[in-house]
Amino acid sequence: MASTSGTKPQSQQDNPILDSEHMPLSLLSLLPIFRVADDIKEKNPRVAYLCRSYALEKASKIDEASSGRGVRQFKTDLLFRLGREKDIDHQTKHGTFADPGDIQLFYKKLYKNTVRDAEHKKRPDEMAKICRTATVLYEVLQAVVSPGKIDAETERYAKDVEMKRKQCEPYNILPLYTLGVKPRIMEFPEIEAAVHALRNVNNLPISTPEVPKDILDWLSSIFGFQKGNVANQREHLILLLANFHIRNNKTEVLTQLDNVILQQFKEIFFKNYSSWCKYLHCESKIGNPQGSDTQQLDLIYIGLYLLIWGEASNVRFMPECLCYIFHNMANEVYGILFSNIHPVSGVTYQSAARDEGSFLKEVISPIYQVLLKEVKRNKGGKERHSAWRNYDDLNEYFWSNRCFRLGWPMDTKVEIFRHSDAKPANERANQAAPRKWKLKTNFVEVRTFWHLYRNFDRMWIFFILAFQAMVIVAWSPSGSLAALFDGDVFKSVLSIFITYAFLNLLRATLDIILSWKAWKNLKFSQILRYLLKFAAAIVWAVVLPIGYSTSMQNPTGLVKFFSSWARDWRNQSFYNYAIALYLMPNLLAAIMFLFPPLRKRMELSNERVITFLMWWAQASMYTLFWSVLIVSKLAFSYYVEILPLVGPTKLIMEIPIYSYQWHEFFPNGTHNIGVVIAIWAPIVLVYFMDAQIWYAIFSTIFGGIQGAFSYLGEIRTLGLLRSMFEVIPAKFSRQLMPPDTERKDSGHDEARERKNIANFSQVWNEFIYSMRMEDLISNRDRDLLLFRYPSNDITVVQWPPFLLASKIPIALDMAKDFKGKDDEELFKKIKGDDYMHSAVIECYETVRDIIFGLLEDEADKKILRRICCKVGSSIQQNSFLNNFKMSELPMLSEKLEKFLKLLQADSDNISESQIINVLQDIFEILTKDIMVGGHESFESAHPVQILKKEQRFEKLNIDLIENKSWREKVVRLYLLLTVKESAINVPQNLEARRRITFFANSLFMNMPSAPKVRDMMSFSVLTPYYKEDVLYSEEELEKENEDGISTVFYLQKIYPDEWTNFLERIQVHPEDERKDLTRHWVSYRGQTLSRTVRGMMYYRKALELQCFLEYAGDEVSFRDYREFKEKKDILDNEAQALVDLKFTYVVSCQVYGNQKKSDDPKDQNCYRSILRLLLKYPSLRVAYIDETEEKKGRKSMKSYFSVLVKGGDGLDEEVYRIRLPGSPVDIGEGKPENQNHAIIFTRGEALQTIDMNQDNYFEEAFKMRNVMKEFLEPLHGQRKPTILGLREHIFTGSVSSLAWFMSNQETSFVTIGQRILANPLRVRFHYGHPDIFDRIFHITRGGISKASKGINLSEDIFAGFNSTLREGLITHHEYIQVGKGREVGMNQISLFEAKVASGNGEQTLSRDVYRLGRRFDFYRMLSFYFTTVGFYFNSMMTMLIVFVFLYGRFYMVMSGVEREILKNPSIQQSTALEKALAIQSISQMGLLLALPMVMEIALEKGFRIALADLIIMQLQLTSVFFTFQLGTKAHYYGRIILHGGLWPFLVSVGGCFSCLKDWASMQVIGEGVTIMGVDKGASKSI
Repeated sequence: MASTSGTKPQSQQDNPILDSEHMPLSLLSLLPIFRVADDIKEKNPRVAYLCRSYALEKASKIDEASSGRGVRQFKTDLLFRLGREKDIDHQTKHGTFADPGDIQLFYKKLYKNTVRDAEHKKRPDEMAKICRTATVLYEVLQAVVSPGKIDAETERYAKDVEMKRKQCEPYNILPLYTLGVKPRIMEFPEIEAAVHALRNVNNLPISTPEVPKDILDWLSSIFGFQKGNVANQREHLILLLANFHIRNNKTEVLTQLDNVILQQFKEIFFKNYSSWCKYLHCESKIGNPQGSDTQQLDLIYIGLYLLIWGEASNVRFMPECLCYIFHNMANEVYGILFSNIHPVSGVTYQSAARDEGSFLKEVISPIYQVLLKEVKRNKGGKERHSAWRNYDDLNEYFWSNRCFRLGWPMDTKVEIFRHSDAKPANERANQAAPRKWKLKTNFVEVRTFWHLYRNFDRMWIFFILAFQAMVIVAWSPSGSLAALFDGDVFKSVLSIFITYAFLNLLRATLDIILSWKAWKNLKFSQILRYLLKFAAAIVWAVVLPIGYSTSMQNPTGLVKFFSSWARDWRNQSFYNYAIALYLMPNLLAAIMFLFPPLRKRMELSNERVITFLMWWAQASMYTLFWSVLIVSKLAFSYYVEILPLVGPTKLIMEIPIYSYQWHEFFPNGTHNIGVVIAIWAPIVLVYFMDAQIWYAIFSTIFGGIQGAFSYLGEIRTLGLLRSMFEVIPAKFSRQLMPPDTERKDSGHDEARERKNIANFSQVWNEFIYSMRMEDLISNRDRDLLLFRYPSNDITVVQWPPFLLASKIPIALDMAKDFKGKDDEELFKKIKGDDYMHSAVIECYETVRDIIFGLLEDEADKKILRRICCKVGSSIQQNSFLNNFKMSELPMLSEKLEKFLKLLQADSDNISESQIINVLQDIFEILTKDIMVGGHESFESAHPVQILKKEQRFEKLNIDLIENKSWREKVVRLYLLLTVKESAINVPQNLEARRRITFFANSLFMNMPSAPKVRDMMSFSVLTPYYKEDVLYSEEELEKENEDGISTVFYLQKIYPDEWTNFLERIQVHPEDERKDLTRHWVSYRGQTLSRTVRGMMYYRKALELQCFLEYAGDEVSFRDYREFKEKKDILDNEAQALVDLKFTYVVSCQVYGNQKKSDDPKDQNCYRSILRLLLKYPSLRVAYIDETEEKKGRKSMKSYFSVLVKGGDGLDEEVYRIRLPGSPVDIGEGKPENQNHAIIFTRGEALQTIDMNQDNYFEEAFKMRNVMKEFLEPLHGQRKPTILGLREHIFTGSVSSLAWFMSNQETSFVTIGQRILANPLRVRFHYGHPDIFDRIFHITRGGISKASKGINLSEDIFAGFNSTLREGLITHHEYIQVGKGREVGMNQISLFEAKVASGNGEQTLSRDVYRLGRRFDFYRMLSFYFTTVGFYFNSMMTMLIVFVFLYGRFYMVMSGVEREILKNPSIQQSTALEKALAIQSISQMGLLLALPMVMEIALEKGFRIALADLIIMQLQLTSVFFTFQLGTKAHYYGRIILHGGLWPFLVSVGGCFSCLKDWASMQVIGEGVTIMGVDKGASKSI
């Protein structure tokens, strides 16, 4: 087919299916015809030719002038192809090519063979494809065959096909209205009950000729929802109801939905709507009138909200706007159902049917247009935030009662729809419009640093007052803290309340100034509160100074005036009264802090009672943390920073300086004010900054202690793993398997232990197999690590050989050298090592079974039985050492090794004669050398065969070697005998070791017990994707850089062991497949979508294995899971259905549709790679934004759709298509908009957000159901969590030294950093990592991120802000981990740091940070500040301190002041400045970031390794790198606050970087030099 440029890539010519997908936008309706033509080409090329000819004719009708983009080229290429096919046919056949009669015959044959009875034999997806093919063929048949020549039989078939086609709707998981054999999931009683309840349309007024299928179909007929939306939300609601009932239903059999459970679900679902109604004091519209069908009405309301949400597009970011829409539509539904009178029109509500798309056109599109106009005012990020309204401004319009002015249907003349660019209707044309700004709502994002004071005023006031008090005390004659009890000093200290009053006045002033542009949209109560606060602040700013003046003994000047004016107060105690009165609000706030339930009642008017003691236990943790920290910080500041400087300052102020060598900046100043400022300025800045250093120290200590108590690092080496491996199966069963109710009280018995080991062995082996497929281990390592599944033939546990390695050789040496004759003494030594005892018994029994299986002759078997009986009887009679010579055992072992090696040879190379000879040698050694009198007893037992000794053991069952299970026995036994070295180096790969030890260690950590798969919470995974790499092409792998080094070559050097393992693995694959496998191997070591999808699909594999372990029951001990998967029995169908019910994975490939149509080879490679993923993983879904052209008159207009596709028969298959009001990514930030458009296709009660630079591991996926249970367990008696934070492993640390630095830094943040944020500080948010959201909570509260341009640059953290503000709870869990890739080059690191710093600058200006800063209690507010924007502000302060200190010194030296001072014998040089410089140097040189890093490494790997890593990092100039980072943070943070405008440049920077780019040229020093120039240039250009 033609591309839009008229040139086809070679790959397209070779693949007709992919070629058919490459079509112009205006001709996409022809795509089904080309798909059918490609599908039947092999069966009947002539009919395929007719289909393409018809498509060409239809294309000419659609666009006669070929005016659409790429249409002309498409037609030309299609003509050439048709001509080529016709020429080829004429060369091989004679007669007319493509006779129209052929298609009629082919159609009849197709109907008889595939269509007629297909609904009873084919699956729904197969049935749908058959009907689509038949429908297209009939359409072509009608076009190429004259009407008179179409016989009645064909027409009858066509009618039947059309009837069946209407019943073959595309489906995602549940084939609800589709012909075909129903899958197992449709037979679940909960699914059947939900479907039955939804189909209850009895007593509903019908306004259409056709009876609606169900409740959602009825709602669609009333409000005009789209069919794709209805189908999507129908399945969504059924799965939600089914899963919720499974978890909450206590009865055994569910025949219908339980009304109580449905009511519980309704309360959870509409909690935000109910809160909105209470806040606005309006009546909720989801009540159930007495006598109504409660269940039906509840489902109507839930279905209505989901339909609104599913079609709301960008409006989904505005939860209260959705509440308003639902409020009015629910009221309309209520009126229709109960024939109520409309309060305005006075007529009865009518249920007239509306056209499809009416809701989008009448409700969503007008709001979208407002959003679009507002974002255009942004001018690409150049306009200030106060000049346009973002998502929050428009959503918060619905926070007040004035939103009801909109009415219903909404009046587009109301202020929210007005746009200031348009003139009012009543304004004259020639009249100049006054300049207006857009009215902000509740908050204005003004670019100023004053937000830091306004948001965290309590912290600044505390530090300022503490500094003032410490200076006063230090200035006293004694300088001791005891001076505070001196009357005069105490009175001076009381002056801090005057400072407090002026600081409060500053806060009140900022409240008015910074919210000025929002005043017209503020409630009267808000305005009144601002004014009263300002007035009160002014009053206190006057009253307190007056009161203070009355307490002065000898007032002068202005103080004397105020003192005489206020002398009427008795005993001069006016100031004391004033202070007491002034502190009353603070005392009330303190009481509220100490009694949180009372505060909660007053703030939220919530009737729910929170347990006081449980809350106080949690609050006291971070209170204690900050209390100790503040005391330490203030003590350090007083004794190290302030007190040592006071004495020299006093002397300097008294020294007269007459001559200046430079300009005097303060010619009229007294007391050498310039010198004092130069000395004190850096100290003051350090005082306000060093709390960040104290936070780093305390968080390191607390985080380390908390990690130790969480059992992190319990198993950190393979040596510890081997020593504790025996208890791991029991730990595994206790933690990761559902409780066994049958044996709950049976205690620790042998049967339970064997079952624990059987369960663990299944999971462990799959874990090992997954690492082998990832090439982390070799075949030999795999064999050493695998469990042998329990069998009746072996009486002991068959532990992995790496635990038993060298045990047999040691036992042989022990037996050979044993001098005693007492069996018990020898056996005691062997039994002293459990693994050795197990290895000896297993080795003996396995040798017996292997040889017994090989022997065919019954007489030979009888000899073997006699030997075994002799061994058994000798052991029982305690005469083993008397009857067997231990000295000859090594010789027997050598022969066994040779025997086993021969048995492992390939089937083509097996030498039967050699096997027989070695076997005869083994028996000869046994009977002649080892058994005492064995040869004589053997001959006496078989006198007949004395003359035929040479014929013994000649008849062998060689075919047994092909048996897989038997061969595994041979391999395992050979390893037990031959592996003599210590197993401490197995596995050798460091990543494999890390994963094994972490998995084992996690079993000792606290986690919820595992529910059954059926009872677990259902969840989805959502991955946003733009244009990042999916799977590297061969050209990218072989492309060499300027040094002549290719990516493949470099990877071989970075991962040499994994490359060797890969080459070993692909030996069994044909040569033509190895190039493709190499592409995958490389891609799985980069940050590619293929790697992410492979990792996330481990969830499905883990769930399938869990289903097997649960359903197999006691049979699990004797069934191999891999054999079970190959057989595809009924149990597998049950498991697949249950997994479909619980897990969904959606990748939001925003531009997938454009990549499909693009000419760019890279885009085409991405499209083909994504399609391959869809075909490889049938449960994977891809959502994308489809852009099409639609003609309206002579104009072509673009339309946008959210589309969901799944893998079909060699192609992608469209499931849902929902029209959008416009391009969604034009409104907000790219990533959140990409997530938002696809979130409607996710399923389940939980949602995990995964970036496309992340990975997952099979063993970690097995813990997912444990993590899900965290949502159901309140934390410390509080609210249930709404976001679960997970630990990450940074897998890009081995690429370069820079990557290692970033890996260690990021690891410390995602472990010890987030550990302390979650508990005890309770300020963990969402950081774009693999967090799991309570999906119901967040889809009803604005989604999983925020998307306003600019202000939400760091979109992910705002989801955490939003969740916390809406009474959510965020936790962090470290017993599970997910892989994460990070930036690996200096350029990418600097851009990433710039993006994060810029994002924090925008956060500083945001309303979310303002509200959290003002609503948190004092200590939690401190946690919030120092872990978010405060960290970046203090980074900027650190850089500023250096300049202040240097300029101060420069002034003192150049002016000659320092020389004059030093000449004075009465003063000694102060060391305070040097100490201050040391403080800022510590933070600048990276110690601030290194402390948590070193603690985490020490905790998980040991202090020796931590110390070694720290030394290595310092030798690799880590401090220089951290200094660079600090400067980058400071620069971009300050710049974005003051100027903004950076975010369009930085929006594409982040986790999309591939770790494969420019690897070979990465040198730390060179990059450091380069980036300095790049950073300067970037700064200038920006």
